[in-house]
Amino acid sequence: MRVLVLGAGLVGVASAWYLSEEGHEVTVVDRQPGVALETSFANGGQISTSHAEPWANPGTPWKALQWLGREDSPLLWRLRADPAQFAWGLRFLRECTPGRTRANIVAILRIALYSRALLKELRPMLGLEYDQQQRGILHYYTEQAEFEHAIPQADLMREYGCERVVMTAAECLAIEPALAGSTVPIVGGTFTAGDESGDAHKFAQALAKRAATHGVAFRFGQGIAALLRDGDRVAGVRLDNGETLTADAYVVALGSYSPLLLKPVGIGIPVYPAKGYSATMPLADASVAPTVSLTDDGHKIVFSRLGDRLRVAGTAEFTGYDTSINAVRCDALVRRTHAIFPQVRTDEVEFWAGLRPATPSNVPLIGGTRLANLYLNTGHGTLGWTMACGTGKLLADLMTGKAPAIDPQPYSV
Repeated sequence: MRVLVLGAGLVGVASAWYLSEEGHEVTVVDRQPGVALETSFANGGQISTSHAEPWANPGTPWKALQWLGREDSPLLWRLRADPAQFAWGLRFLRECTPGRTRANIVAILRIALYSRALLKELRPMLGLEYDQQQRGILHYYTEQAEFEHAIPQADLMREYGCERVVMTAAECLAIEPALAGSTVPIVGGTFTAGDESGDAHKFAQALAKRAATHGVAFRFGQGIAALLRDGDRVAGVRLDNGETLTADAYVVALGSYSPLLLKPVGIGIPVYPAKGYSATMPLADASVAPTVSLTDDGHKIVFSRLGDRLRVAGTAEFTGYDTSINAVRCDALVRRTHAIFPQVRTDEVEFWAGLRPATPSNVPLIGGTRLANLYLNTGHGTLGWTMACGTGKLLADLMTGKAPAIDPQPYSV
């Protein structure tokens, strides 16, 4: 088939790669001048199967109430006169029940583990370099209640194949000695040895370069104005410049902007933007910064070593499609970095904000729609880097008519 992939972020590039592997003629279109310049540009850098617990869980509504009015809170909900935000919020609350949370953890974990395995195959096969580290991910806790909550979650994840092991405080410091300088006591943690970290932007660039040599065409600087519907099919894509592109099949991988393109053709999806922040710090003295990728669960922040840089990222701000940078939230990242790693210099920090495409359940939407030749690969939330290869391969199998390696039903549109 001739396939048009809309979006050249991590997910779009991975989709294009696996579709081309199946022999399809693939063109990728994006409004930016290059690959992965929006949500995939400066994320937390983690391949984190151990981060399978969704935001929607039984403890979140109470925490969200406690965080109301706090500009630096891990989760900030800005009420807007926006029906989409209101509808998404109601669905989110519905997903916070214990039964739904468990089902969502299992669905997230299966696609994340599948994706991690595919990445481990793809990297040596294509010789991809992206400041990767295979040193595992350590979730550490500075509050006893948070640590105790993590223990049954780790048990559940091990039940479904994620090797997330509970660690004492001393064991956490042995895994990452840089935590010994923390001004806040570490009470315990969990460690997943098979998880990884790396620069998502560099990975997307490297994979796109290999995809191009494999026959994938990239059209950058091409804004997408509309899908053109003809009955129960998509007849083409109109660009901002008035040009119309046609193909046999179309893939929408536009992250948070996917629902805006889909609504005019009668398809509504529960995806809403959750703005995340990151701070990238050059490391003058590598010895004072962590070498193992870390997750600070209580503050919803991650730390990843990317070569000679430290990437600190996290938090969620529900404020529509606003991509402006909030200095208070940036300061919160820096303050927490100072608290955990007092000797890391933070005088040369590069801040960034991007819109994560979040579903209420944190389970992505992969597969066909009620328009016969229109497919989706979106809704990955904070785990786009973790799930990109797996969702790209799953989508390619579904579009090709092959039996997928995992059950596609939990991700169906």
